Amino acid sequence: MSEGDLEKDFWKALKQDRTVMLGLAGIEDGHSQPMSAQLLEEHEQRGGPIWFFTVKDIDLVQALGTGHRAKLHFSSKGHELFATVHGELLPSSDRVTIDRLWNPSVAEWFEGGPDDVNLQLLRFNPNRVQVWLGSKLSAA
Repeated sequence: MSEGDLEKDFWKALKQDRTVMLGLAGIEDGHSQPMSAQLLEEHEQRGGPIWFFTVKDIDLVQALGTGHRAKLHFSSKGHELFATVHGELLPSSDRVTIDRLWNPSVAEWFEGGPDDVNLQLLRFNPNRVQVWLGSKLSAA
């Protein structure tokens, strides 16, 4: 299987499983936390961006500022695929993207809906993906 095939498998698995551990790179005492990845249809096969809904008052958002290097770790539900993705994490207030990604699962977390004052959308722009499938590694 080629590196490109492994990366395609990652994007397919991410679309299905969605749960990742997301953290900022190079932050002392920084830690990753579970987040639910959201993908726009037109980006599912092209490598991002990956979007996350969260709240403004968590440590990750407070440390983020206007943007920061970050990485996410992913394991598919069946543990047949693992990935680490490096990139840039940015806060976003893009209402068009919020509306496009809004769904019943996200709505459960925000009583004020898409206009909730504590809602923070994050945009993760991947720049390097490492995928493990069995004993194969891709550094795309």
